[in-house]
Amino acid sequence: MKLIHDPAPCLLHLLLLAELFVHSSSRPTHSSPLCGMFGAMIPQVDKLMNLSKKLHDLSDDELLNFAALENRLHGLPHMQHTAAHFNSPKINVSLSQLSVYTQSFKLHVDWLVTAKDNFSLPSQSAGGASTHLLQLSNLINTTLQQMSEEPPQFPSPSLPVVSTAFDVLRFSVEISERLKVFCNWSKRVLRHLQRLSHCPRR
Repeated sequence: MKLIHDPAPCLLHLLLLAELFVHSSSRPTHSSPLCGMFGAMIPQVDKLMNLSKKLHDLSDDELLNFAALENRLHGLPHMQHTAAHFNSPKINVSLSQLSVYTQSFKLHVDWLVTAKDNFSLPSQSAGGASTHLLQLSNLINTTLQQMSEEPPQFPSPSLPVVSTAFDVLRFSVEISERLKVFCNWSKRVLRHLQRLSHCPRR
């Protein structure tokens, strides 16, 4: 049996092997502190999508009667769906745009709630949509402030006069259809921002 008179070299080798093992072992990817905020925004968008379908309570066949009508709410935003937009690495720019769009829909939905109430029409779904738009807006603006960005202000749009219950219905359809587009766009943007921030997948 061979005796080791000086244990120092052996200990040194063991320490080097241990250090090599630590550095070679996999470590969790560092994620941005914004990940929690993005994760909180997505459920608000999902709830908005569900409520958007209830703003008019019409069947698919009944909706066809409104397909040929001209859109009158020119203040509603038009979302960009180009690949170049979703490949933009600027988180603050995407969030600022999302903030403006959210404020726009909040103003239009609040206006719709008032119009429904004036004609004694059910407004619970529109009121629910307004609540989730406010919560989404607050989350976005808080995130921008955490990034030392000033949340943008959206000017009040010029809205048409609502003269009849039919006007309320057609505006409900118009806001509903555009809100669905907004929800799909917002979710794509938020998923893109999660990837940019290296957020863990759920």
